[in-house]
Amino acid sequence: MAAESAAFTTLTLPVLPLDDEVVLPGMVVPLDLNDTDVRAAVEAAQAAARAEPGKPRVLLVPRIDGTYASTGVLGTVEQVGRLADGDPGALIRGRSRVRIGAGTTGPGAALWVEGTRIDEQVPEPLPGHVAELVKEYKALATAWLRKRGAWQVVDRVQAIDDVSALADNSGYSPFLTTEQKIELLETGDPVARLRLATQQLRDHLAEQDVAETIAKDVQEGVDKQQREFLLRRQLEAVRKELRELNGENGKDSDEESDDYRARVEAADLPEKVREAALKEVDKLERASDQSPEGSWIRTWLDTVLELPWNERTEDAYDIQGAKAILDAEHAGLEDVKERITEYLAVRKRRTDRGLGVIGGRRGGAVLALVGPPGVGKTSLGESVAHAMGRKFVRVALGGVRDEAEIRGHRRTYVGALPGRIVRAIKEAGSMNPVVLLDEIDKVGSDFRGDPAAALLEVLDPAQNHTFRDHYLEVELDLSDVVFLATANVLEAIPEALLDRMELVRLDGYTEDEKVVIARDHLLPRQLERAGLDKDEVTLDESALRKLAGEYTREAGVRTLERSIARLLRKVAAQHELGERELPFTITDAELRGLIGRPHHVPESAQDPAERRTAVPGVATGLAVTGAGGDVLFVEASLADPETGAAGLTLTGQLGDVMKESAQIALSFLRSHGAELELPVADLKDRGVHIHFPAGAVPKDGPSAGVTMTTALASLLSGRLVRTDVAMTGEVSLTGRVLPIGGVKQKLLAAHRAGVTTVVIPKRNEPDLDDVPAEVLDKLDVHTVTDVRQVLELALAPAANGAEPEVPVAA
Repeated sequence: MAAESAAFTTLTLPVLPLDDEVVLPGMVVPLDLNDTDVRAAVEAAQAAARAEPGKPRVLLVPRIDGTYASTGVLGTVEQVGRLADGDPGALIRGRSRVRIGAGTTGPGAALWVEGTRIDEQVPEPLPGHVAELVKEYKALATAWLRKRGAWQVVDRVQAIDDVSALADNSGYSPFLTTEQKIELLETGDPVARLRLATQQLRDHLAEQDVAETIAKDVQEGVDKQQREFLLRRQLEAVRKELRELNGENGKDSDEESDDYRARVEAADLPEKVREAALKEVDKLERASDQSPEGSWIRTWLDTVLELPWNERTEDAYDIQGAKAILDAEHAGLEDVKERITEYLAVRKRRTDRGLGVIGGRRGGAVLALVGPPGVGKTSLGESVAHAMGRKFVRVALGGVRDEAEIRGHRRTYVGALPGRIVRAIKEAGSMNPVVLLDEIDKVGSDFRGDPAAALLEVLDPAQNHTFRDHYLEVELDLSDVVFLATANVLEAIPEALLDRMELVRLDGYTEDEKVVIARDHLLPRQLERAGLDKDEVTLDESALRKLAGEYTREAGVRTLERSIARLLRKVAAQHELGERELPFTITDAELRGLIGRPHHVPESAQDPAERRTAVPGVATGLAVTGAGGDVLFVEASLADPETGAAGLTLTGQLGDVMKESAQIALSFLRSHGAELELPVADLKDRGVHIHFPAGAVPKDGPSAGVTMTTALASLLSGRLVRTDVAMTGEVSLTGRVLPIGGVKQKLLAAHRAGVTTVVIPKRNEPDLDDVPAEVLDKLDVHTVTDVRQVLELALAPAANGAEPEVPVAA
């Protein structure tokens, strides 16, 4: 639009080169005449002006690295004189743009060129978008000038209405580079030039805002540091004056606690620990108060100084007294008591002979107490510490998944702490406590590491005298610690970890032991919790025996204790309501009225018609679960031949080993059916279904082999399995009965269930030594080597020689 209305005039002018500088139309600039090129151009212009009227004219052309721009500015020499510094100079005003053409000749030593003058015009009135652009440029220029305090220039800029002159006014901006000014010079369209000048000004203001924000933030940070420094200096001066005023007695306790070097020197630390602590003190003295490293070092030093490096409790070597304490606090558990007694006896002999430390290692112990819930594993740890005269610390490992929980975090992490082992030592206040690692079989692993692997060094007697925590990074001697690890399931403990511990099994209590525990331990504790005196409520032994035998069926005594607590609460509530007078004696006849019917009636006490083994095809087996031993029933049935459903079906959430045992039992009966006088022809075309009740509970293992064989033989022969017989053992294809594990737990379970006859493999006979004598006295245990002996013992004779009916599955 502007280019179409522009007028073009040809001019011949001397060139005045401007090195690294640009002059736009409307600008007035002083130039030094000492410059040869400037003097030559001005003198040539003056010589030409003598022949023509008007002021001398020159062509101002930017020159960058010896290269001239394609567009220059027609300038008039307004005045020649002296500059402020006294040097000769000329004042030149830029008039209009000139597009440079070819060179020509002229007077003087200057370079003459021909050029085309461009007279720019913008139509009036201004279009709407151009008016908005003019308004925006003036607003931006005003904001920038006000920030610089150039208030006198603001009015001049606001008075410019010409678009071209307003755009060229940007030539005065000191923040524009030479390249940006040349771009403005070579932009011929006034509107485009104004838009370019507006963008350049907008970008500069944005950069200036960011720079001001950064400078403000930096200044605020510096001011804060200076203020903090000044206040700390003043605080130190005040403390110094107070100390001088009050003398030595007025010494500041904070200053004393901060003197870590004195504390380290005064502490009784091992030599290597002392060296490491002094190095950290050196770092602390060099670190500034604002450094985060100073806080890490102080926390580390506090932890090191609080650890009982050379504190040890003296063991109580009264072996008889220790045994008496264990017997008084726990009934049964003879294996653990014997092991602790042996440990104390050996410690006593080593101390008497000066063998307390051998090869840098002391005489600690690592025991794994494995058994079902409720048998007293956790409480046993406190009793062991009491018997030995040591401090006791419990470390709960159930659900721990982070390896740093055992070995600690690196000091550089925020909130870093030493591991649980170091914290246990610190809490105990001695280097030889009894540390109970509770629920070690519940330790898990994920992306944060495997805590069980970190425990390998802790529980290895050959390594734990040089245990290194990631947080402390100094050696800690754990060889004098007695570690007691508890677990419910032996298979859940990693093999490498189990190899480092001495295994002690706790297989549950007999009924007699439960009665003693309830009478001597549980009842007094629950009487106190119920707010009752021991003379107000008495539990007869018959009531305790019935509670243990029929109301609870467990390896431990937790449910028994809850039942006693429920009884006492019921009696207390009835007394408060005026329904019962105290003192009161609870007998077995009172139990049903107080807490309801029994939940576990022995199979032998049921009506013969209601027993599970009242029909052929049901046998009683024995199993071991995480809660101890248990009774397991096996049911077998044959499908109707008309359905055509041949084959073997197994139900009850069985594992692969148990499924294979069922296949072996079926194969044995098919191959030896004639010898056993069984109608094995029924097995050819009829489907066999074996079911293990309690289908929600997973089951696996080979020990149910003889039970499944007996159930199938009972089904085929129609002979009932004796109610009072339970069995366990693995069966082979030839009918051999192979040994199994968990004999003690299984016989205890049979005793609790009211079974009187138990069949076990012959090769498990040595395991009977572990079974309590009172249980063996009440059980008729048969050891067998062949499944035929099992069938003779377990199957009842056929009634009157009649052919029995075989149950058919629906």
